[in-house]
Amino acid sequence: MSGPGHNGGPTLEAGGSWRRHCWRAARADLMPKLPLEVVRLRVKRAAEIGLDYKTYAGVRAATGHDLVAFLFSTNALRLLREGDRMPGADAERLARARHIGRLVAVQPPLDPGRVRQGLAEQGVALDATGRAPGIALGWGETRRALLDLLGEVRAPADRVLVIGETALERDWAGIGRMAGFLPAARYFGAGATASNW
Repeated sequence: MSGPGHNGGPTLEAGGSWRRHCWRAARADLMPKLPLEVVRLRVKRAAEIGLDYKTYAGVRAATGHDLVAFLFSTNALRLLREGDRMPGADAERLARARHIGRLVAVQPPLDPGRVRQGLAEQGVALDATGRAPGIALGWGETRRALLDLLGEVRAPADRVLVIGETALERDWAGIGRMAGFLPAARYFGAGATASNW
């Protein structure tokens, strides 16, 4: 019973443990039961694109689609000034990812062409680079800038995962209606700074 003054706590009516049991059983019945071979294929796919299975499965469950590309910010790649290079282990990890597009939104004052060339020298091939939407842009302009970058590789927005560092970059995922946001620390592991999921 809820009403004025009700704090939303557990009901004091009898049968609470039975209702919890029924709720858990109903939830378990709703969860998909994937064949073992499908789980194995998804574990393999997560590994080939460089994600842990839990993250990959979460994104896949939320979107209903496989990922086709990652959109990195230069902040996520630790490219903050002209001439910066990615940490070696991070560059190797990114270079090992297979069958996934790699896009980079380049923050000023960096030049997209130079970023692409510098990463190529580290063994990281990119599918597209472009200017990152600026902080002064409105939502519509930001969305257009993101979709223009995705358009270079014809990647559907809801199949692209944003990997970034800042709150602004986290917002790109919602503004662009993308698959989600992943902090760089979660993708690269201990080689990047800590962030929350």
